[in-house]
Amino acid sequence: MKQVVFFHNPWLLAAPNPQRLSLSLSSFIAIHLLHHTTNPPEQPPPNLWLPPFQQSKHDQPTPIMELVISAIKSASHKTHLLQLHAHILRTSLAEHPAVSLHFLNRVALSGPLQDHSYSHRFFQSFTSPFVSHYNTMIRASSMSDSPQKGLLLYRDMRRRGVSADPLSSSFAIKCCIRFLCLFGGAQVHCNVFKDGHQSDSLLLTSLMDLYSQCQQCHDACKVFDEIPQRDTIAWNVMISCLIRNKRSRDALNLFDAMQSSKYECEPDDVTCLLLLQACAHLNALEFGERIHRYIMEHGYGAARNLSNSLISMYSRCGSLDKAYEVFKGTCNKSVVSWSAMISGLAANGYGIEAIEAFQEMQRLGICPDDQTFTGVLSACSHSGLVDEGISFFNRMSREFGITPNIHHYGCMVDLFGRAGLLDKAYQLITSMAVRPDSTIWRTLLGACRIYGNVTLGERVIEHLIELKAQEAGDYVLLLNIYSSAGHWDKVAEVRKLMKEKSIQTTPGCSTIELKGTVHDFVVDDVLHPRKSEIYKTLNEINKQLKIAGYVVEPSSELHKIDDEEKGYVLAYHSEKLAVAFGVLATPPGTTLRVANNLRLCVDCHNFLKTFSWVYNRDVVLRDHNRFHHFRGGLCSCNDYW
Repeated sequence: MKQVVFFHNPWLLAAPNPQRLSLSLSSFIAIHLLHHTTNPPEQPPPNLWLPPFQQSKHDQPTPIMELVISAIKSASHKTHLLQLHAHILRTSLAEHPAVSLHFLNRVALSGPLQDHSYSHRFFQSFTSPFVSHYNTMIRASSMSDSPQKGLLLYRDMRRRGVSADPLSSSFAIKCCIRFLCLFGGAQVHCNVFKDGHQSDSLLLTSLMDLYSQCQQCHDACKVFDEIPQRDTIAWNVMISCLIRNKRSRDALNLFDAMQSSKYECEPDDVTCLLLLQACAHLNALEFGERIHRYIMEHGYGAARNLSNSLISMYSRCGSLDKAYEVFKGTCNKSVVSWSAMISGLAANGYGIEAIEAFQEMQRLGICPDDQTFTGVLSACSHSGLVDEGISFFNRMSREFGITPNIHHYGCMVDLFGRAGLLDKAYQLITSMAVRPDSTIWRTLLGACRIYGNVTLGERVIEHLIELKAQEAGDYVLLLNIYSSAGHWDKVAEVRKLMKEKSIQTTPGCSTIELKGTVHDFVVDDVLHPRKSEIYKTLNEINKQLKIAGYVVEPSSELHKIDDEEKGYVLAYHSEKLAVAFGVLATPPGTTLRVANNLRLCVDCHNFLKTFSWVYNRDVVLRDHNRFHHFRGGLCSCNDYW
């Protein structure tokens, strides 16, 4: 057996040293056997040896080629591949598509041996690459840091007259998804029709995903309608698209649609994950419980990611007892499980319990991450635990080596702001290691509204203008600050500015779920089919609460009108309409669960405290920041929100 000879070629980074190689036994034998077999004697007998590839490139691989392919597959180190590369170049085996494709796959897609630059140079050596070669390179680009190269390869392939197959277009679309190239994806979509691949379900699913991630929900829906055989993956992409485009209610409807007799498609664990996210967003507890039952019935209950999502969903729907029940039943709890439970406790006003959970987590030897500290700091903020919050913030980097990010700073600003330490909050923002974003300034602006700090509120607005990030809600907060301070001239100026800039405010909207259906209301709502009954019920509630001592809080109304008019306007806030509908549509004693997209106003907070006492009803209300659990005339926030 002859010794392997290493040839210098432009693809080899360095000439390997045979003494340092550690090939597996099978690779070693295969390579040496190949060399012995494919290298002819100095004077070969006639008709016993033929130069490589006298046969057609489309013939089946010869035993020699199969040995090469086996060696390529069994290579476990970069040096193995370098040897094989030298061998196939020397013997012209690189010209055979089967061998070259296996080698290209190994260097382009094979985990630890993957080298995108090396594979690209190898690919460029082909004079006439096949579609499978292009597919490998486009796929590799879609998983690399340079997805643009995959789209360029796809265009090059078409320009060279190589016919694309569905895989080519699918990988090209995945490249477009990586850098959200809608225009490139639309071009590929056109080629899909040209190539006659519009019936390929996998390809159309990739297209749908592209349109979804580029916020083109309408186009994604059109592609979904065109898919001839929709599998679970296609349904999941459509559900994800609807959630991403703030159509969570439509996403929930697909759960029943996909299981109908028309489609007979069974949801999987990914479907459940997505729908739990939608339930959490909509405060749809009943639907979330349905998904939970489905998970248990179909054997997904042991999946830790689903358990974590269930903890999060129940917490965000204000059902902390069920969240804790899932948490207790989760085997091998990860840091994600603990963080979800801590965040749930924080959002529902159980600050002390959240800190105790953090301490228990440490006792069990589970190291917290940045999400854990976001939950703990949030717990301190919602419960007014200023000293504890400062202590945790300092311990992050000192004990756990976690550098505070913008979310941690935001929690600290919220902590100081709620406690009335506005100057300290402002100093933290101006001195923190990361650049403040618009969210952190809005957090401080909200605190200025609570404490009526006009001067600082105006300064915060200036910072938002500098960031070019001011929104309608910022002007509403400023209006709150001016009206609370009685600066009605400035209120008029802000309103005039908003009118000139055509700034439209987001109307307050409250939702309540009953029997799996989510009902939503806005202030003075007239669209609900039972509106007459709802207003009649609300008027009766208001009458009973006034007898019990409830008084309208006029400061919650921003317009300069008399108190009687303010009382009328405040009487029909969306939260009150949702509660009235709940009273109308549920038996006495039923807990009412309401979600609101804005911060709960003082008047509605007072209303709900009195309501929970007079009507002996628990009300769980989630605003844009936290939960309020009303029971017996009290609120879980202790009027600190």
